[in-house]
Amino acid sequence: MKKISFLLVAVLCAFAANAQHILTLYVKKAEDKQPLPGATVTIASPARSSASDSLGMVRFENLAAGSYAITISHVGLVEQNITISVPLKGDTPAEVFLEEEEDHEEEEGEDVVITATRISRTIANTPTRTEVISGEELTEKGNMKPGDIRMLLNESTGIQTQQTSATSYNAGIRIQGLEGRYTQILRDGYPLYSGYAGSLSLLQIAPLDLQQVEVIKGAASTLYGGGAIGGLVNLVSKTPASRRELSFLANGTSAGGLDLSGFYSQRYGKAGITLFASRNSSLPYDPADIGLTAIPKFSRYTINPRLFLYGRNTTADFGISYITEDRTGGSMDYIKNEGGGFYEINNTDRVSLQMGIVHHTGEHSTLQLKSTYSRFDRLLEIPTYVFDALQQSSFSELTWNRNGERSDWIIGANLITEDFREREQTTEPKRDYYYNTLGVFVQNAWTISERVVLETGLRGDYVNAYGFELLPRVSAMFRISPALTTRIGGGYGYKSPTIFTEETERMQFQNLLPIDIYNTRNERSRGGNWDINYKTRIGEVGLSINNLFFYTRLNNPLVLLGPNAGKYQLQNSSGYLDTRGMETNLRLTYGHLKLFVGYTYTDAQTHYTSTSEWLPLTAKHRLNNVLMYEIEDKLKLGLEAYYFSQQKLNDGTYGKPYWITGFMAEKLWESFSLFVNFENFTDTRQSKFDTIYTGTIDNPVFRDIYAPVDGFVVNGGIKLRL
Repeated sequence: MKKISFLLVAVLCAFAANAQHILTLYVKKAEDKQPLPGATVTIASPARSSASDSLGMVRFENLAAGSYAITISHVGLVEQNITISVPLKGDTPAEVFLEEEEDHEEEEGEDVVITATRISRTIANTPTRTEVISGEELTEKGNMKPGDIRMLLNESTGIQTQQTSATSYNAGIRIQGLEGRYTQILRDGYPLYSGYAGSLSLLQIAPLDLQQVEVIKGAASTLYGGGAIGGLVNLVSKTPASRRELSFLANGTSAGGLDLSGFYSQRYGKAGITLFASRNSSLPYDPADIGLTAIPKFSRYTINPRLFLYGRNTTADFGISYITEDRTGGSMDYIKNEGGGFYEINNTDRVSLQMGIVHHTGEHSTLQLKSTYSRFDRLLEIPTYVFDALQQSSFSELTWNRNGERSDWIIGANLITEDFREREQTTEPKRDYYYNTLGVFVQNAWTISERVVLETGLRGDYVNAYGFELLPRVSAMFRISPALTTRIGGGYGYKSPTIFTEETERMQFQNLLPIDIYNTRNERSRGGNWDINYKTRIGEVGLSINNLFFYTRLNNPLVLLGPNAGKYQLQNSSGYLDTRGMETNLRLTYGHLKLFVGYTYTDAQTHYTSTSEWLPLTAKHRLNNVLMYEIEDKLKLGLEAYYFSQQKLNDGTYGKPYWITGFMAEKLWESFSLFVNFENFTDTRQSKFDTIYTGTIDNPVFRDIYAPVDGFVVNGGIKLRL
């Protein structure tokens, strides 16, 4: 009996000694404790390697109990060597924090991991050309306009925010000359801002809780589906870290604006939360003293809580966002005294629900489920017309992702729905529509060698009203030398017709007939980009220059026809429009000084008849100049100058060229900072050198807005970090 007992104990001991364990690490950046995707984690013996996912997590399975020497590395960060004993106590994942290299100026930006391309890789290892606004640049631009992201995007090369209402400030985003409806705006990969919500989205997103903004220019429909013909903008939110983040911002403007925002984030073991809340408002502002608002009276409230759960194999996040806003522009007499005159009222309520679940099916593979629902309710009213409608949309997606040493794969399917219902105000026909789009896609990023990386993708979408779309794309990156890199790529895109365009927004959708689905079809595009990037150091001067060449052709674009018997109709043109040009970005650094110079040339033409015409509201030449003086964590000073060349207007006339200038300063202490911004201090206004309306002030007919209408505005405030 004793021998049997001894044998059982021996077997159990042997089993325990050979038991297999799982090692989970979370890799984070030491500076802000944010997750660090794309870090390489290597176990010396047995030789195994893996890359951290979008949450900074790495898993190694089937490890025997014992100690392991592990190396963690990431571009631009100090490599770290650690020893970990397996199993971990309490099976709690270990956290590893990587510090920035002391001399990383030359590599600045290369260690940023992008998610808009769907496969999380650093910019240095991604063939798709992606621009990222993050870190200090995001903070500086946020100081200039803390209440929304309009200026943040408008001051980037190749991007223009086009104002669609002279009195209510509504605006859309244009990339490489194409209208805002051809750019897809995402929040953490969720499409939430389009259609009826499009012209107000830029004004209703505050930047305090953003970690970075990713911009892909050119056809990107293969990545996320229809609507990304001009490109896409992905707004990446901050996620919880082990160190608490509690920040507040208060900003006031000389135009009567007030912005109050707060953000809280922290992780508690297997759970974490983020909470963003803000109140943004403004008094009516008329710098031209013409009796009409350049900035409307508005008040907006936002709240966005998110819950994060971390399991052994599965992570999940759940969030809800609510935005409500009352916006009234038009006659100053109407707004202040409730008198007569023209007015434009926009009352909106936006509710969005998001859910994301990531399950690790193996050491290198994951399954991810994402789903969102958005409800956008908007009342648009002018003296002679009311447009009241509800837009409900949803997005659900299931993907399988595998990260290999040389090749990354993602395969997935998604369902997108959009239901637009107009509340009856007149006997005119309603503009209702319902689209559901089923898509499947596959994408691969292949590191062929140290010098060549290839990215390919293919998507098939079926739109219930318009049929099937096949969307291939390909991008390649060539490292010619450590200092010289080039990327080339292209793809197909499409956009299903809706009544929401810049032209119809300017006319408040009056006298507009519904889309005739039997006589319209998807707008289809193809295009490509080629960029060359060179960086070096000349003594103490850091130099980088990037040049992008682009071309996009849009076949059968939707154009506004009429009036015919007083009615307007959107129909496909039998022709096409194309946009071609180049962007040049130059960056010089010397000590505490940084100089950014950007030039954009855009030649956008319509070919609707036998002759070509200049696409309205597209500046052929734009020049961006920014000079920064920065002492890290102490002082920031910035001087800006932006030039816009002549633009053709929709009435056949031409606008005047103009410059916009600005100066900002911020003094930083350990737990707070003070900032001030003198925006457009030369007081450039369209009302100074051109008109913004014809007719009478009580019944104005508004012209295109191609230059600022608010003029010189000073804003300043305080930021607290507790």
